[in-house]
Amino acid sequence: MKMIAFLVSLALFIGGLYLMGMAFTVEGLESVLFIAGILITSLGIVIPVHVLKRVDG
Repeated sequence: MKMIAFLVSLALFIGGLYLMGMAFTVEGLESVLFIAGILITSLGIVIPVHVLKRVDG
């Protein structure tokens, strides 16, 4: 369970960083993509910090 949650959080973190980087290449949606990247990266950090410390096993 912890390995799956770790892989999901790592994928979210890397995907959020990629989304923030790609935000500057899409014309017209820069702010939307950048904010979505920040939120996804934050979610990738929240999973191991808050959720995994409560999961047993």
